[in-house]
Amino acid sequence: MKKVIKISLLLFLTACNNQGFKVEYEGMLRDMMVNGNISKNAELNDYKNIEHFYALGALENLKGEIQIFNGKPTITSVINNNLVIDTTFNQNANLLVYSSVKDWETIMVPNNVKNYEQFETYIESSANSFGIDTQKPFPFLLEGSVDSLQWHVIDWKEGDTVHTHEKHKNAGLKGTLTNTKIEALGFYSKSHHAIFTHHSTNMHVHSKTLDEKIAGHVDDIVLGEKMILKLPKVK
Repeated sequence: MKKVIKISLLLFLTACNNQGFKVEYEGMLRDMMVNGNISKNAELNDYKNIEHFYALGALENLKGEIQIFNGKPTITSVINNNLVIDTTFNQNANLLVYSSVKDWETIMVPNNVKNYEQFETYIESSANSFGIDTQKPFPFLLEGSVDSLQWHVIDWKEGDTVHTHEKHKNAGLKGTLTNTKIEALGFYSKSHHAIFTHHSTNMHVHSKTLDEKIAGHVDDIVLGEKMILKLPKVK
């Protein structure tokens, strides 16, 4: 019954939102960072039947990263210092940010938009130009070849109760992609700091390589040429 209610509620909210989409979340960074709460806040199986479902977040106990693109999971965790990919919904989330988006606007990102800060500014201006209410959270997609992308997959040490942004970036596997084609999913919000974005940014972004061998949280990015930004089409 709980599963039916949850899915029905999301579909209802999506249908009733005057923009045609709505961003929801389970868990909060503040609760994780301040209170050390890394327990389960959502079961991914509750969302597997939602059409056009996009989500990112962190696994229960901070034992991996969640990426779901159009209903297809690419969940990454670390086992014996190796990256392991799970393509099922059989996982639990401590933090989950999600939306259902059927139709997207496609924009070519100007080549002079390169670094993370420039991209963040460009997303807001582009969203405004397409009629998206940037006072509310919205998802976006980024596709193409990056010049470089720094990523990590968290593997939190059991029993560690002291949480910082830097410790999260360094607890697990991390690496840098260069001249690599990726797909990225992000959520933009100016009003969800310490909820699903950190204080220093309005974005929370995860990515995956096209071969799906590497996926995780994006720490920094330098865009390549002719990258594609996709924004939800406003009804």
